[in-house]
Amino acid sequence: MEDATKLIVDYLTSVPAWYLATAEVAAGGAVQPHVRPFSFAMEQDGRIQFCTATTKDVYREMAANPQVELTAWKPGSGWIIMRGAANLADTASPEVRSAGFQHMVGLGECYSGPDDPALTFFTLDNPQAWLCDIDGSWQPLAL
Repeated sequence: MEDATKLIVDYLTSVPAWYLATAEVAAGGAVQPHVRPFSFAMEQDGRIQFCTATTKDVYREMAANPQVELTAWKPGSGWIIMRGAANLADTASPEVRSAGFQHMVGLGECYSGPDDPALTFFTLDNPQAWLCDIDGSWQPLAL
């Protein structure tokens, strides 16, 4: 588990952006997927911490429907897929909070500091992950 978590974090942090998909029930009951770039991932206690803000649509969407999927393509290495249920209970350590804050500010976002209540961290419950190759092969990762 720890090796797979490290592999995923290394993979996600080696590319400029990876993409997180959420889904919300739109007017009339249709499911509307939403995909957006993310770029922060850090391991804490064997779990991957992701960062966003409580003021963003993505947070609202995960609160309403926690099922998410992420993917990243790394040239020459295929791509990774990870899915699970977003756990919005913010358990980030001070080290993770500081790193996430610095990362988000570096992207141009504004927060008063690592403990800004709008800055939040989440993990995935029941995660599943795969490494995939252009030849159609895929390798499940034990999480």
